[in-house]
Amino acid sequence: MDESLMIRVEGLFKRFTLHVQGGAVIEALHDVDLAVGQGECVALHGPSGSGKSTLLRSLYANYQPSRGKILVRHGEGYVDMASSAPRLVLAVRRETMAYVSQFLRVIPRVSALNLVTEPLLDLGAGEREALDRAKSLLTRLNIPERLWGLAPATFSGGEQQRVNLARGFCACKPVLLLDEPTASLDAANRNVVVDLILEAKAQGQAVVGIFHDEPVRDAVADRLFHLEAA
Repeated sequence: MDESLMIRVEGLFKRFTLHVQGGAVIEALHDVDLAVGQGECVALHGPSGSGKSTLLRSLYANYQPSRGKILVRHGEGYVDMASSAPRLVLAVRRETMAYVSQFLRVIPRVSALNLVTEPLLDLGAGEREALDRAKSLLTRLNIPERLWGLAPATFSGGEQQRVNLARGFCACKPVLLLDEPTASLDAANRNVVVDLILEAKAQGQAVVGIFHDEPVRDAVADRLFHLEAA
């Protein structure tokens, strides 16, 4: 397999069984094939219900596919996120893949600064390096310094999303998954996120995202990956 290929999805199916609705089955993904290389941004595109979020969560192994492979380059080889042991999936998440969801997972009494530094510290970076990187990102994303030492539980939705973005970009992992990263941001902060994505691509990160903001999508995406509702 081409070593520049970071993600390869082969024959992916995902079905949900609604047990509270008489066992009704919904087919969210049907025979999906996708390849994403280093330095490339692929935007998942399609109508509501076409499986964009399901595919993104499957890449991160939040969802277990019904069938198919999700191969992610990890170290010198590839890991199938659809079938590998949990410890290996966790290693991919820790070292190779960052995921920025629409909502920050708020941890009581943990400051915004510590939340942002954590992924880089987990990779073995020194405390000074991690703090400098986190402070730079929080500054660029217009989080006031007076908030850095506070837990984000009481922050506004936009502030929480910007902390979430700073955390996702902090460690510069080889694969970056973005779920509507600019959904709750004003124009100035949307422009900052566009710059961060372009910088990530320039550093060789493979980016897969859902971008409902068309100007943002046009600015960062190398191509669209179309999904159709079942």
